[in-house]
Parts: sequence; C-alpha cells; structure tokens
Amino acid sequence: MAFELAPAFVPTSHAVCDLPLCHVRLQADARYSWLVLIPRAEGLVEIEDLAPGPRAQLMDELVRAGAAVRAIGAALGRPVEKLNVGQLGNVTPQLHVHVVGRRADDPAWPGPVWGVPGAEAFAPDALQRSLAAARKALG
Repeated sequence: MAFELAPAFVPTSHAVCDLPLCHVRLQADARYSWLVLIPRAEGLVEIEDLAPGPRAQLMDELVRAGAAVRAIGAALGRPVEKLNVGQLGNVTPQLHVHVVGRRADDPAWPGPVWGVPGAEAFAPDALQRSLAAARKALG
C-alpha cells in the first residue's frame, strides 16, 4: 500500500513540503508557529513502528522542523522562546509529530496547546510568510 495522508489533517493544516521521510504541514492556527511531521509510510502508529534508520531520520527532521518553527515565528514578528515536541495520536492515530513554537504570551502558556479553544485562521499574508519561512528553513 502507498502512503495516504489521514483525512483529518487536510482541514486543520496546510502543506509545506516533503522531507526525505516526512510530509510537513503547517497547523492552521495563527496563534502558534506549529509544524506537523507525518512519516510517509503506510500503517505507522507509534515511533516504535519505525525501523532504526527511519527513526534516526525522524529525529533529524524534527531538529530541522524546530529551526523552521523558529523561522516562522521570526517572519511573523513573534520570536519563539521554547520549542515543544509531541507525538500523541489520540485523535488521529496515523503517526505524526508536532513541533510547536511557544511564547510566554501565547494563549496556552505554560500549559499544552492541545484542547485550547479559539483556533485563529491565518490572514492570507501571514499564511504566505509562514509557508515561505518554513520552506526556506527546511531547504
């Protein structure tokens, strides 16, 4: 079977690019600089489902995504103060990892971003700046 993106990602995120292992998406919530990495392999649910080589590749891509999240924050004039990385999958079981840029003035600080109501859509120009910054940082 070929990789298929879980349908739940489409209305909640924007495609950024593909890295060697992961499809990268920008979370559709302008309150945070937030990328989601989804390994492009069928049937993955947990990180332990990846063989050691792809697992190491995922870590490399997470580090690159952290730099991209910081670039998004800078492009929006909201520098990232702390990176949060999480792999939950309680709602969407397809293996995916969140890389979220946090600031002391964000709506969820200091708690987790999950479950905080009030997602804000990106203004068109902010969305384009965010996507461009992420793509440039991810090279």
